Amino acid sequence: MEKNILFPQTGGFVHGGDYNPEQWLDRPDILEEDIRLMKKAGINSATLGVFSWSVLEPKEGEFHFEWLEAIIDRLYENGIYTVLATPSGARPAWLDAAYPEAMRVDRRGMRARHGGRHNHCMSSPKYREKVEIIDRKLAKRFGSHPGVILYHISNEFSGECFCPYCVKKFRQYLWEQYDHDIEKLNAAWWTTFWSHRYNSFDQIEPPFENGETSVMGLNLEWKRFTTWNTNDFMKHETGVLRSVTPEIPVTANFMRLFGGLDYRKMAPELDVISWDNYPEFHNDRETLAETMRETAFQHSVMRSLKAGKPFMMMESAPGLVNWQPVNKLKRPGIHRLACLQAIACGSDSVQYFQWRKSRGSFEQFHGAVVDHIGTDDTRIFREVAEVGDLLKKIAPAAGTTVRTRAALLFDWDNRWAVADTKALSQESKRYEETCRGIWEEFFKLGIDMDVVGSDENLNRYDLVVAPMLFLLQPGTAQNLKTFVERGGQLLATYFTGYVNRDTLCYLGGFPGDGLKELFGIVSEEIDSLYPGDRNGIQMADGSIWEVRDYAEILRVQDAEVLGSYTEDFYRGMAAVTCKHYGEGNAYYVAARTDAGRMRPLFEKMMKDARIFAQDLPEGVEYHERSGDEGTYAFYLNCTAEEKAVSGIRGKELLTGTRVDDSLILPEYGAAVVKRD
Repeated sequence: MEKNILFPQTGGFVHGGDYNPEQWLDRPDILEEDIRLMKKAGINSATLGVFSWSVLEPKEGEFHFEWLEAIIDRLYENGIYTVLATPSGARPAWLDAAYPEAMRVDRRGMRARHGGRHNHCMSSPKYREKVEIIDRKLAKRFGSHPGVILYHISNEFSGECFCPYCVKKFRQYLWEQYDHDIEKLNAAWWTTFWSHRYNSFDQIEPPFENGETSVMGLNLEWKRFTTWNTNDFMKHETGVLRSVTPEIPVTANFMRLFGGLDYRKMAPELDVISWDNYPEFHNDRETLAETMRETAFQHSVMRSLKAGKPFMMMESAPGLVNWQPVNKLKRPGIHRLACLQAIACGSDSVQYFQWRKSRGSFEQFHGAVVDHIGTDDTRIFREVAEVGDLLKKIAPAAGTTVRTRAALLFDWDNRWAVADTKALSQESKRYEETCRGIWEEFFKLGIDMDVVGSDENLNRYDLVVAPMLFLLQPGTAQNLKTFVERGGQLLATYFTGYVNRDTLCYLGGFPGDGLKELFGIVSEEIDSLYPGDRNGIQMADGSIWEVRDYAEILRVQDAEVLGSYTEDFYRGMAAVTCKHYGEGNAYYVAARTDAGRMRPLFEKMMKDARIFAQDLPEGVEYHERSGDEGTYAFYLNCTAEEKAVSGIRGKELLTGTRVDDSLILPEYGAAVVKRD
């Protein structure tokens, strides 16, 4: 396993964040002080230009790059590298005044006015033209600068547009998707229902708020198109930059498990995956350990977009943010813990928004490394400097990756289809929460699962869980059958295999497309329970799993029954089954139950897959990164109590001490052990 260090220039991990010197051009003393403070905090990277368009091009065709060149030069002279952003995330006022087509049209058909950000039309030819001009000039001016190590495309892509350009483009997209045949589309969308049949592609509109929203195939294709069109815009930017400086990698900052875009479709266009990490620390609904587990899940989603390569945590708050329902301060020690978690999960960077707090406007109270007080003696600055120091201590781990033999299947298409279908309970579908809950239960056992799509190659995994796989992509069923046949351990749940990629139901019983043969069952009905309703599953070991929300009624064909319902008219009928298929096993859990109840089943699957759990105290996370020089084990104590972990041998990098068997983690403590 070779290392894959993203930026060897930095000597290890990237430590930096968004820097907005254009806000301080009238204060050269502050710009000079920034350099001193960055060096003191161990900063080796700064992201420039994210929202700089109105300063780079204050009037159409009038460019001012000299200030940016001076900043990049000064940073480089002091050992600080530049991540250079394209400014397309927010438009200058002159552009909207001259070219109103660049402003989006919303779901009601109303054109936006100038303001905000992330609100440009991805299809607008004029907007693309203006973006191309400034991107090309930036690449030509700075692409050969030794201090520029990465391009950052736009900022946090999001949103949809219903303007005439996008409507026309959507129709063209559908024309190509359905082989130029409107009857093929009609059949796929079942448009004879409610007499919604189309005679031509020109009759099709996106799902306007006051228009057609009852055709599931249309709604899903609009979601797909929005991703496709966003990706097309992003490729337009990356194409410009690569045509000038093909040697500089590109990234775009994603946003957690964002619902509006399918990141798997965008990932291939990027050289590095990066994302913006803003957990709600210290909220009143969960423990810190739970918040950290949910964040680890998000890291795993991003890591899995480019398996075998480190990702980047492009933004995080060194203190508080200003846009959450309650903007609570990070308690002492939490910043260090969260940064180490990102590294442990596979990030090769710790980056912040922002370096210095703005004096005014929307994010003037968003946390920053340097507060309005402007000094280096604040708690936040000291904690950031501590992170800078510890990143140097664990620098040998840079370029190593997380290698796991277990995966959770999560599809954006399936996510959208589950949310849109008129079935089950509209209040308790909770697809994302169900997936994350199962992932977290494995995580408690020390298993850092990848999060992959149902059409991805599963050869590197020995255990796969596929919750609520309602929509099957072409080839998904065969992919799962091949996985189990070669010896894989597979678990699927209720609401699996109901519809195809166009959201048409399979005939002949669920799960469709050959999965009945794999699992040895047929789902005849699914019962939705009210919030106060409960059922149970009696397992062979005598335990009872509580059932809530959903319960499928199964016909068992040739599967072994592991558990049966305890209540209602389907009492005694199968609820948990297993079929031996080829060299592996296909498990089916027909009802919703807490992931913790299923732990014995997960442990059985792990045993058969020869995947070994870690004996971890409550609230302690375990992560592992490996490379050609060995394995690095990360232990994070996400509690306010001292914890002891045993069975560890190696060198602890944060303290430089030797560990033989026992490791003591103080409150919110962490250890990074290069294992023997």
